[in-house]
Amino acid sequence: PLYTHRVCKIYLGKRRNEVPPHLWAIAECAYRNMLANKKDNAMLITGESGAGKTENTKKVITYLAMVAAGAGAKKVEKKVSLEDQIVATNPILESYGNAKTSRNDNSSRFGKFIRIHFTTSGKLAGCDIVSYLLEKSRITEQQEVERSYHIFYQLIQPFGDGIGGGLREKCHLSNDIYDYTYVSQGKTTVASIDDNEELEYTEDAFSVLGFAEQDKFDCYMLTAGVMTFGGVQFSTKGRDDQAECEKCGPETFPGKAAALCGVDGPAMIKAFCKPRIKVGTEWVTKGQSCEQATNAVGGIARAIFDRVFKWLIEICNGTLIDPTLKKNNFCAVLDIAGFEIFE
Repeated sequence: PLYTHRVCKIYLGKRRNEVPPHLWAIAECAYRNMLANKKDNAMLITGESGAGKTENTKKVITYLAMVAAGAGAKKVEKKVSLEDQIVATNPILESYGNAKTSRNDNSSRFGKFIRIHFTTSGKLAGCDIVSYLLEKSRITEQQEVERSYHIFYQLIQPFGDGIGGGLREKCHLSNDIYDYTYVSQGKTTVASIDDNEELEYTEDAFSVLGFAEQDKFDCYMLTAGVMTFGGVQFSTKGRDDQAECEKCGPETFPGKAAALCGVDGPAMIKAFCKPRIKVGTEWVTKGQSCEQATNAVGGIARAIFDRVFKWLIEICNGTLIDPTLKKNNFCAVLDIAGFEIFE
């Protein structure tokens, strides 16, 4: 019961020494400082893995949204309020940026700086998110006890069947995670997380943020493409080291990966096996060995996921600004430092 509306009212307008210690006392303090001194305020949340930085960040944002929502007259005609949208960015960023590590089932693998903007009267005027360094190595390999980003495991859940004509069908996915080597090298399920339910939250968040259906499915399909790339295999013929991939029909991994990325299968395989390189003024094709070609596929998969993540943040930022209000100051939360300092 520590984080309910009732408790929120206790901390409103109080100084820190008048009320019991609480995360919200500090958020209140920052908010009042900002209004009184007309200066931007920021909170840095640090601690080791699993200490609760990300959960606290969410609570601070929820508090600021609750406080600021009451600061101005409410508009009725807007269907989804800005407060709801700010809180709704969480499920999306979490499914794309959080993973299970050895110490924490839901660990953010990227840093984020969230600015919540206010008008001079203290009313919520929008929010923007800056992200830092998403961990890309996890996309193609994991340690035994770890797991890759949650979204990969959400995509093959049964709840997806109800989304726009079957999510798995649209994304050419099977229902067995072990078909996908990139995401099944460590654990594939986490006891404390119900992937099926999480997919529901992710889906709701997409609709609260007003994503276009097409954008949403493009996003899912590229993510599925990243998983599918793990099944692309190369072989050599005869004595030469030249990598080849003979099967690239629509039912094979290369064929599905190409379809998900919206490109031509044989052309994609050719680009991996015989890339064109500019040497001086000439274009030459360079033959790749199997290892080089496989590394190229992994590199492309990591780069695609990284760009999808950045694009999601851009779209979220575009939704979270209320253009009718003048931004004056912001309160910000920096959730970036997961220090592993043990004995």
